[in-house]
Amino acid sequence: MDFANRFVMEHFGSRAEHLAPLASGAWSKAYSFTLDGHEMIIRFGAYVEDFEKDRAMGTFSTAALPIPKVLEVGKTENGFFAVSERVRGEKHLDELDKSEMRVVLPQLFDALYELQTQDLTRTQEVGLWRPEGTGPSWGAELLSVAEPRERLAGWRERLDTSPREASIFDAGVAKLRILASQLPDIRGIVHNDLLNRNVLVNNGKLTGVFDWGNALYGDPLYDHAWFLYWWPWYPQWQGIDLQAMLDQHWDKRGGQPTQMKEHLLCYLIHIGLDHIAYCAFRERTEDMKRNAEQVLSYI
Repeated sequence: MDFANRFVMEHFGSRAEHLAPLASGAWSKAYSFTLDGHEMIIRFGAYVEDFEKDRAMGTFSTAALPIPKVLEVGKTENGFFAVSERVRGEKHLDELDKSEMRVVLPQLFDALYELQTQDLTRTQEVGLWRPEGTGPSWGAELLSVAEPRERLAGWRERLDTSPREASIFDAGVAKLRILASQLPDIRGIVHNDLLNRNVLVNNGKLTGVFDWGNALYGDPLYDHAWFLYWWPWYPQWQGIDLQAMLDQHWDKRGGQPTQMKEHLLCYLIHIGLDHIAYCAFRERTEDMKRNAEQVLSYI
């Protein structure tokens, strides 16, 4: 808090007031404040590419998919900062009950579907989308889940201290390799973190979809798999038939994508593997075990 307060005062002077800490994510710390009388958010983190993704995505904001506009990204003595407009909502998506979720989730699916119709090539410079023919394929992107990662340094070594979970992980990678080889190289945008307090809702309407730092360049169907994977972790939603909601979404658009079942299975396995690695890195043993058992149920 001391660093944030000093930075804001030095950077904005008397224009800034009322700095207060907010709930922070795994890769950044967030604070609310007012700038020239307007509500803002400032975040501090080590990975400028996360903030640049947010800035790029802010240009796609619509009434149906409200994405906060990032006004400034820059360096600090310890890393980077980003200043964005603050969006308000009475609840996060994670906090909705069954009746609220039945209203809001179809809106989110529709908004993300419409996002794919925009000109996504205009943000190639931040790495969300790459020019045709460059970078790894979508399948190769998914298979990198088994490779060393800068942000999760030492994850495999920590996983190997739990032989059962390590064995399930390796079996999952083998299955993923088979399924990923059959994937088309779809070039859309995947948020990849639509829970974890990254969607705000007010009176049954989306008011903010933010934190695009985990966004992937690939098949938007992955975000549907995201909800299918995490659904069992939210007891308040168990009375909702999520698959029926997804079927209704695709019925409105003339039917399901080709090989949707196989692609969803591929993405479910990948989500589980990714979170086994993450939980191993964070030494969250019980969550690692639960993710491993869920992956085992898919393979």
